[in-house]
Amino acid sequence: MAVTTHDSELLTLFRDPETKEKAFTELIKKYQEKLYWHVRRMVIEHEDANDVLQNVFIRVWNGLENFREDSQLYTWLYRVATNECLTFLEQRKKRSAVSLSDIESNLSNKIMADKHFDANKLEWKLQLAIQQLPDKQRVVFGLR
Repeated sequence: MAVTTHDSELLTLFRDPETKEKAFTELIKKYQEKLYWHVRRMVIEHEDANDVLQNVFIRVWNGLENFREDSQLYTWLYRVATNECLTFLEQRKKRSAVSLSDIESNLSNKIMADKHFDANKLEWKLQLAIQQLPDKQRVVFGLR
């Protein structure tokens, strides 16, 4: 199967039992990186982002046949990813018995330790500031 670029083709192929897996593989190839960085901005850690992204693609696999195409495919995928991030953050908050300042400090330390962030860059300072926002405001900021 050649690389399919049109979402409508991917959806048609996904709905055919004979090409379902190949179409899903193409969908993952097409959207994995964009969705990863969306998730990563919300959950911060690489490992957590990979876990959430895996859950996103499980939900997509289970729900794509019923996708009504009222919106663009990426818009739907983005929403699924956002919902998975919110679920992950809520679960993490429930499991955590430490204070909010400890969580903020921990997130700041993780950001500083991340090899992808340069402390001299504006992006690093922005990420640090974003992490100090409450969860829902951080999600809204990330979506915007």
